[in-house]
Amino acid sequence: MSRYVITLSRDFASMGRSIAKELAARMGCEFYDRDIVEQTARRMGLRVSEIANNEEAAHNIFYRRIYPLGMGIKSMQDEIFAVQKNIIQDLAARQSCIIVGRCADEVLKDQPNLLNVHIFAPTEARLKNCVEKLEMDEETARRTMARVDKARAGYHRVYGGGDVRVNCHVMLNSAEFGIEGAAALLEGIARQKFSL
Repeated sequence: MSRYVITLSRDFASMGRSIAKELAARMGCEFYDRDIVEQTARRMGLRVSEIANNEEAAHNIFYRRIYPLGMGIKSMQDEIFAVQKNIIQDLAARQSCIIVGRCADEVLKDQPNLLNVHIFAPTEARLKNCVEKLEMDEETARRTMARVDKARAGYHRVYGGGDVRVNCHVMLNSAEFGIEGAAALLEGIARQKFSL
């Protein structure tokens, strides 16, 4: 079996991370998400929370105005992205795997045997997931969805070359299929694409 990589981007509360984990189990491959943040923190000698906070903040226009010459948070974000890019490339070179987020679709765009997936769901389905699965109240859920979606879109604009759909091979509405159904569909697509 030849090595392959599946990248998965997702809207907040679309259950993309859970789908990626289920898909990894079905495919018998490694799954990477927060481990990339942990590896980045180790390589940079920082706390995981510092990496996570800088990931979300640096694409924000407010921070670009404060640090227009590449100082402060923006330069920290650039350094974090450079380290994460190396980690993603190392993981992809080592073994078949699924990588969630962090512009892996752009980082690995020249990789042979690559499948880029984006998971989305309608607002009401994501709101329901926030309330029922993440135990948020509705107001907090709405604010969090807006903030995280904006942060992810901004991050991808800065480091992924634009809209997340640019490199996307498959877009899947998780509300239509659920976690296991979406993972089963993606498994079939991946096995066909990679001739497994």
